[in-house]
Amino acid sequence: MASSHKEVEIKFRVTEIRGLERKLLASGFRSVTPRQHEMNTLYDFADNRLRKRQELLRLRKYGKQWTLTHKGKGGRGRHKSREETETSVVDGDKVHRIFAALGLHPSFRYEKFRSEWSDGKGVVVVDETPIGNFAEIEGRPRWIDATARKLEVRPRDYITLNYAGLFLAWKHRQRSPAREMTFAAVKGKV
Repeated sequence: MASSHKEVEIKFRVTEIRGLERKLLASGFRSVTPRQHEMNTLYDFADNRLRKRQELLRLRKYGKQWTLTHKGKGGRGRHKSREETETSVVDGDKVHRIFAALGLHPSFRYEKFRSEWSDGKGVVVVDETPIGNFAEIEGRPRWIDATARKLEVRPRDYITLNYAGLFLAWKHRQRSPAREMTFAAVKGKV
């Protein structure tokens, strides 16, 4: 089933996952999805036209489920906001072959372990990535800010970069030769 909506979110760095989980429970959140592996592949044409238009086409495998997502150009502000359309996919390998036949190629891969939490009004996800731990708060802007306060996250700690942007910044700081944000590449095994 496909859905389309305006995604509004912020990310923030997480120094201690267990501490964040305790704050989530104390704030009325419940675990919706336990920690699962997630692999994401972004696709683009050889001329990078999607990236130039600030759009994203992503094929994600989360646990055993595949999802195809298109994100439009985002708006600027304290929260990251952009149109998002996504749908479930039965066979991600076939989608990859279709993309290749259309001239789309993998432009960036990133992986993480993700758990999801909700209070019924919005979602907080906790991501363990090769470049550190992050959380995302996704929902209406006022709810995001109220939830951030409950979790002791200040507006100056809000991150609106996507994982590709965070990876490029990390790569520059670390002077890393890694080409993708996978655990093997970041550890220098690819």
